[in-house]
Amino acid sequence: MEILLTGATGYIGNAVLERLLATGHEVRAVVRSEERAAAVRAVGVTPVVGDLLDTGWLRGQLDTVQGAIHTAAGSDENDPALNDSVIDAVLGSFAGTDKPFVHTGGVWTYGEGSDIRDDDPQQPPAITSWRPAGEERLLAADVRASVVRPGIVYGHGAGIPAMLAGGPRDDSGALVLIGSGEQHWPTVHVDDLADLYLHVLGNAPGGSAYVGASGTNPTVRELGEAVVGPDGSVVRGSAEEASGRFGPAFAEALLLDQRSSAPAARSLGWQPSAPALVDLLRDGYPADR
Repeated sequence: MEILLTGATGYIGNAVLERLLATGHEVRAVVRSEERAAAVRAVGVTPVVGDLLDTGWLRGQLDTVQGAIHTAAGSDENDPALNDSVIDAVLGSFAGTDKPFVHTGGVWTYGEGSDIRDDDPQQPPAITSWRPAGEERLLAADVRASVVRPGIVYGHGAGIPAMLAGGPRDDSGALVLIGSGEQHWPTVHVDDLADLYLHVLGNAPGGSAYVGASGTNPTVRELGEAVVGPDGSVVRGSAEEASGRFGPAFAEALLLDQRSSAPAARSLGWQPSAPALVDLLRDGYPADR
């Protein structure tokens, strides 16, 4: 199947790209520059240089493929407009067809929960408050569209856990946790997450969201203790310290207490198998795992 992929050079998108190629799909990757075009061309991917905010251009690209996956994010004030543009283009191109489309959301939109289910109401923090309206519009349309809502993505020494591992120390050398450290994070290895995207692409009927979480939900304290090892120590942070370190909106999301076993994703045959985040942090959070 020929797939149009956005965000192919990003953390999640690159893992998805590798899985698509490994399973025999042809990929057209939307990139923003000739430099990034060269990078994806080097791994056997056809680059398409363009702007995702150009809805008409993107619709034309979608018309030429058999499916699409959207993982791109600017992580800035343009994200709401970018997502609206992608959704508009997909609705225009894929409506009334059986072409699958997989959109990327995030687990934070559910707000706090000790057993988050895929179809639970969304209660997003400020940083993702713009997501639900577009996702609801997409899932209600005459399109075979699905939304993957990743948890805290880890693996290969990158992602949010790297921020925890490289966090500040107090005067005694203790690692300062993000908030009290009692909050749980629903975690997923980036390679397992990429595998979920392919399960959704191939097996999901459309109209549903899928939490991307392994079912392992460590506390931030457990993660911090894994970072410092048996000879180190951790200390509680505060909401104020986290806000100063990450900004108020990002800190609010990092302080959410969330747990999920992702039942809908597992119903598609998804079986995460990567090492747990606690174990990788205990081993120094290596780039090759």
